[in-house]
Amino acid sequence: MKRLPIPEDVTGDEIDKDVRQELLSLPKTLAEDVAKNLVMVAKLLDEEPERAYQYSRVALRLASRVAAVREAAGFASYAVAKYSEALAEFRAARRMTGNNDLWPVMADCERGMGRPERALAMAGEPEVQKLDRAGQVEMRLVAAGARRDMGQADAAVVTLQSPELASNSVQPWTARLRYAYADALLAVGREDEAREWFAKALEADQGGTTDASDRLAELDGVEFVDALDADEVADAGEVVEVANVEAEVEADDVAEEAADTAEAEATDDDAEDTADSENSERNDAS
Repeated sequence: MKRLPIPEDVTGDEIDKDVRQELLSLPKTLAEDVAKNLVMVAKLLDEEPERAYQYSRVALRLASRVAAVREAAGFASYAVAKYSEALAEFRAARRMTGNNDLWPVMADCERGMGRPERALAMAGEPEVQKLDRAGQVEMRLVAAGARRDMGQADAAVVTLQSPELASNSVQPWTARLRYAYADALLAVGREDEAREWFAKALEADQGGTTDASDRLAELDGVEFVDALDADEVADAGEVVEVANVEAEVEADDVAEEAADTAEAEATDDDAEDTADSENSERNDAS
């Protein structure tokens, strides 16, 4: 089996204690190896999902009967849009644990596979009632997305209307819920209300999980220039300035050369005139 490099500072001890408990069913050396790969999945998932996916496949080959491994493999597959694989892994993890926490992301996998009607059906299953509040909000987000996938934009707005949306308290899901509602409002042409909810989303988005500020600026007609783009513009300005200076210097050189040439030609003309005059005087004397 091909292994992937593990940085020396990754020990495997970084994993959650519940996951570590699951790995106790494995031989010690194998458990350590699996733990390190799971740490790599977690470290890379957001920034380098393709690499995270590769580490998840290694962990899966090493310990496919561990629920935490199947779940990690599911999220890694989900991150690279391999929704069929992700759904299979989530289902396996759910069978092993009997836990319904993965129900919303399983429904979202159905959306990713082009089956929004199945996702919507899952939103009405009894499993949803067993979810905690965060899970129920997540399920509502998936259901609203499914409605929009099916061309039911107005129904998506209604789906998101809930006590959690109306609440003034800020919870981990608040920014994403408000953002989704604002986006749904915008999709049905309710721009003023959308702006209000994008502002509310920004207010709750302490971790920067949404681009609510950009959406607000877009609605207000404000255009941001990326810092890198600004540097490129500045560099381009410097290049133009240098080019202009060089052009001016070249023009001065050409002008000086033309003046020198004209002066030289004038000198030659004077010399010819003097010679002609002397020849004329000699002829008269003769």
